[in-house]
Amino acid sequence: GHRVVAGGEYFSKSVVVTDEVIQKIKNITELAPLHNPANLIGIQAFKEMLPDACSVVVFDTAFHQTMPEENFLYSVPYEWYEKYGIRKMGYHGASHGYIAQQAAKLGRAERVISCHLGGSCSICAILDGKSVDNSFGFSLQTGVMHANRAGDIDPYIVPFLMSKGMELDDILHGLSKNGGLLGVSGVSNDLREVSAAAADGNARAELAINMFVCSIVRFIGAYYAELGGLDQLVFTGGIGENSDLVRSRVCAQIRHLGVELDEEKNSGCREGTI
Repeated sequence: GHRVVAGGEYFSKSVVVTDEVIQKIKNITELAPLHNPANLIGIQAFKEMLPDACSVVVFDTAFHQTMPEENFLYSVPYEWYEKYGIRKMGYHGASHGYIAQQAAKLGRAERVISCHLGGSCSICAILDGKSVDNSFGFSLQTGVMHANRAGDIDPYIVPFLMSKGMELDDILHGLSKNGGLLGVSGVSNDLREVSAAAADGNARAELAINMFVCSIVRFIGAYYAELGGLDQLVFTGGIGENSDLVRSRVCAQIRHLGVELDEEKNSGCREGTI
């Protein structure tokens, strides 16, 4: 089995590796330039070493192919979608799809909000087991605040900075490598280190945590309205599974949605705990 980040509109489910599948993955390399080429290296290596073995590709975007048009389209000239495929793709689909399956085992799960929080973060609105919205956009640079990525920003910040003399490559590097928790805190892209600095009185580290939590709450609130309620709120990913601080602060801000957190159970709760 191979995980491939971007499947574009080509793939709505897992598929057996063929030459045609490999070519389509190459065709959409621009969607995930850091991920898809590396994924292809693994696929090709296995094909050479185990030519008779069946290889299957799981796409991070496949789970989100159920999003309705009003959620995946941008309010840009429609020709951009027709000609260039400009649309919200949604990512972390393997994770959110798994959460949808597991949530169904725990009880009522018609309306689920899945929070995949780690080095890369995304929030997913799941209705009756299907993705209807995701905080990621056309690329993996959007949505909530990430470890290094800025997440959602005003797009006109880019030409403004260019008018001040900054090069496009430097701006993009700042947004994708030196933004997020690292950029705000100035300490680290690792929440554990940022949290430790905040506990020691570092104001920018505390600000980074507050901004991170607020970005998550913002999407939860939007998806609560979109789903018409909430049956399960799920935290997953390295931060979601292991940071009782983030879970506590997020839940504290959405009490008005009927979310109640057992702080005793939350304290020290780590991955895989129900």
